[in-house]
Amino acid sequence: MSATDTGHRVRTTQVVLVVLGVLVMAFGAWVLLTSVRPNRIGGLVVWLLAAVVLHDAVLSPFVLAVGAGLRRAGRALRVWVLVVVQAAVVLGSVLALVVVPEIVAKSEGTKNPTVLPFDYTARLLVVEGVLVAVVVAALVVGAVTARRRADRPVVAATTSP
Repeated sequence: MSATDTGHRVRTTQVVLVVLGVLVMAFGAWVLLTSVRPNRIGGLVVWLLAAVVLHDAVLSPFVLAVGAGLRRAGRALRVWVLVVVQAAVVLGSVLALVVVPEIVAKSEGTKNPTVLPFDYTARLLVVEGVLVAVVVAALVVGAVTARRRADRPVVAATTSP
């Protein structure tokens, strides 16, 4: 395959993805306009802006700081350890950002008690605990596997003199 063919495929893929993105945004706008009452759009805009601010001002710096700390310790850690821990930090952070609004709304109370029927704080703690347990298990399994591989000889023993 020549460089021209590769460039053409990349360009075609980019155009298809841009068109697909525009169609998805148009569908989202249509659903917004047909299903959300006009007096609710302002609240939705505030929620979307708050999500962007939380992501850019809280989540991203936190993940970046954890990643930088892990990279610094990375001289003594394997790459797979960094990947597992960073993935867990991202998952846990996103989960917390999604659930914290329910926790706040539940603490403020609602007119209808069936809107937020669960104890979201306890559920968040349980899921985060399960995430930590899965990460610890993955790290232990990975360390044991790596140790077993290190104990194996690289070259099989030979019987020749």
